[in-house]
Amino acid sequence: MNRIMITGAGGQLGQKLIGAAKAAPHDWRIFAYNRSTLDITRPEDIQAALAEARPDICFNAAAYTAVDRAEAEPDKARAINVEGAARLAAACHEAGAAFVHFSSDYVYADGFNRPLLESDPTLGTSVYARTKLEGEAAVMDAHPEAYIIRTSWVYAEYGQNFVRTMLRLGRERPELGIVADQIGSPTYAADLAAAAMKLATSGEAPGLYNYANSGVCSWYDLAKAVHELAGIECNVRPITTNQYPTPAKRPAYSVLNTQKMAAVVGTPRHWRAALTECMDKIRAREAE
Repeated sequence: MNRIMITGAGGQLGQKLIGAAKAAPHDWRIFAYNRSTLDITRPEDIQAALAEARPDICFNAAAYTAVDRAEAEPDKARAINVEGAARLAAACHEAGAAFVHFSSDYVYADGFNRPLLESDPTLGTSVYARTKLEGEAAVMDAHPEAYIIRTSWVYAEYGQNFVRTMLRLGRERPELGIVADQIGSPTYAADLAAAAMKLATSGEAPGLYNYANSGVCSWYDLAKAVHELAGIECNVRPITTNQYPTPAKRPAYSVLNTQKMAAVVGTPRHWRAALTECMDKIRAREAE
C-alpha cells in the first residue's frame, strides 16, 4: 500500500485532496494533517509527521492565503509560504518522498493579454505574491524533483472563498458593486485536487505546471453566475479596481495557459460546469 501525506488538510484544497486520494485508483493510505497537528513552521512537527506517515508522496496545501492581511503580517506570510514550505520540501527530499506544492497566479508580472505560460516573467507585486514566488524557488532548491502547480481563484463549497462570500452577500444586500476589470479563471478545488493527484502519479517530469478550470471571466461575471445558479435577486453592478481599493495589489489579467498540465491530466472542464457542481453541493449541505 502506498502512503500519501497531506498538509493543510483542514482547508478547502486539503479536504479535496483527501477526497481525491480516496477516489484514486491506487490503494493509498492517507495521512492528513491540519494546522493543529502539523505546523510547517515548526521543524519538530514536520519530523514527527514524516516519521508517522513515511509518505511516498506529500501534498503541501498548507499556505498563508490572506492576501490583504499579509501586507501587515509579512513575517508570518514568509514563515509559512517560504521557510515552512522549503523546510517541508527538504525533509521530503531527504526521506525520498515526492513533493507537490501549490502556488498562485499572483506571481506573474502584469501586462499580458493572453493566457500565461509557466515560462512567462514573474513579479511579486504584493507580500503574498512575493512569498509565493520566493516559496517556489525555495521548494525547488530544497527538492529539485518537486511538482509546483500554479492555480487561480480557488473555491469550494466550504471554507472562505469568493463564491461563498458572494452567496452570503447576495442574500444579505439588495445591491453589490463587484470588480469587473480583473480577469482570470475560477478553479474548483475538487478539480485542482484530482488533477494534482493524477500529475503526481503520472510519472511525468517534475517542475512547474499551471492549472485552472477553462474559460475566462471577471469577478463581476463570477458573482453574477453564483447568484443566477442560487436564484438570488441582487443588483450586481460592475465597478473598477480603483473603485474598490485593497491593501494588496491584484493582477489585472491572470488567465493561466494550462496546456502543459492538460497534456498529462486531461483538459480542465469549463469553470461554469465546475461552479454548477459546487453550487449543487452547497444546496445539498444547506438542506441537511
